[in-house]
Amino acid sequence: LPVGLEQATTISVQHRASPLPLSRPVVCRFKIENAARLRVLAPSFSTPVHVRLNPSKKATALHFLVLMVSGWLNRHQQAAIEYLMVENRVLREQLGPKRIGFTDKQRGVLAEKGQAVGRKQLKQIASIASPDTILRWFRELVAKKYDGSKWRRPGPVGNPSEIKDLVVQMARENRTWVYTRLVGAMANLGYKVGRNTVKHILQEAGVPPAPERRQGMPWKLFLSVHWDAIAAADFFSVEVMTLKGLTRYMVLVVMELKTRRVEVAGIAHDPYGAWMMQMGRNLLDREEGFLIDKRDLLVDRDPLLTADFQRLLGDSDVELVRLPPRGPNLNCYIERFVRSIREECLDQMVVLGERHLRTVIRQYMEHFHEERNHQGLNNRLTAPCQPVPECEGAVVRRERLGGLLSYYHRKEAA
Repeated sequence: LPVGLEQATTISVQHRASPLPLSRPVVCRFKIENAARLRVLAPSFSTPVHVRLNPSKKATALHFLVLMVSGWLNRHQQAAIEYLMVENRVLREQLGPKRIGFTDKQRGVLAEKGQAVGRKQLKQIASIASPDTILRWFRELVAKKYDGSKWRRPGPVGNPSEIKDLVVQMARENRTWVYTRLVGAMANLGYKVGRNTVKHILQEAGVPPAPERRQGMPWKLFLSVHWDAIAAADFFSVEVMTLKGLTRYMVLVVMELKTRRVEVAGIAHDPYGAWMMQMGRNLLDREEGFLIDKRDLLVDRDPLLTADFQRLLGDSDVELVRLPPRGPNLNCYIERFVRSIREECLDQMVVLGERHLRTVIRQYMEHFHEERNHQGLNNRLTAPCQPVPECEGAVVRRERLGGLLSYYHRKEAA
């Protein structure tokens, strides 16, 4: 048969007498206009074999000529491919184990051609890159077609660092605000940010989402939410020089957390149970009691706070909140006052008698409320005795306890 004829049509091989046990199938394909019967002698058969063609149209001389030419071209191209394969292997051997660098354009061309060849054929002919690498380049080439980054909207408009700080601040100050709520809050300030942008900002800052933030409340937030209804109480001791020698006096102080206003509830050498009950009645007095309209009183685990004292407060709807042991930071505001009065006043002098102690504490309390600036109140005075004047008039120093406590103010014009 002519070269290439086996790729055109199907040829059924039959023996005149009986079917032959062929060692291999003799199956070819080609197209002929009319049916024809050819008598050929197969090289592997000992007897003549009749070959019946099952064409649909009669073959012409032109078709045979085209098939012969195509077969010759096929052999020529196959020889060229084999030469190029050998040449690639030789060049690859010259390069050795050195890795070859490719540009994006080169990867794209190799990916397109490699996909058309297929993985099985690439294993035989690919020499500069593995079949998996070439096919991976093709997948990346396909992914670029569907890359929508160029259609994305621009990021948040404004100062990025300022936007991040505001988002984190809002999320920490508002535990129930979800991402969409934060987007709306930023829009109120003139910043256009997306929900995913807010999400990424909070993840980078280590701020959990709203469902996790609302679980439990920080102690600082709890105090700030209940400022109006919370007071704190604490005892501190003072060693006083008396005729009998050093005597320890206990001072009970109570603070209103919202205003930082402090009241000395009582000073006693022996704060027994009856004395504590009287201090409780004074604090709960309906006209001048310090605990009016207060709901919680933060205290430590001092044994002076007896069960009777706690019951007295409970009858007036004031709950005594006992803090865990060894947790001074939980009652930090009143603890800071105790530290201040010790460092600024009591530790700087020798107190001579109970009367002297009461005078010293009264002078410090006036200084504390009217003349001392408080960082917890934005560095303002708790209860200034007069409004702060403009920068006019002479500067005057007001002294207390012999100059131990000082306050500077401007003298009023005559």
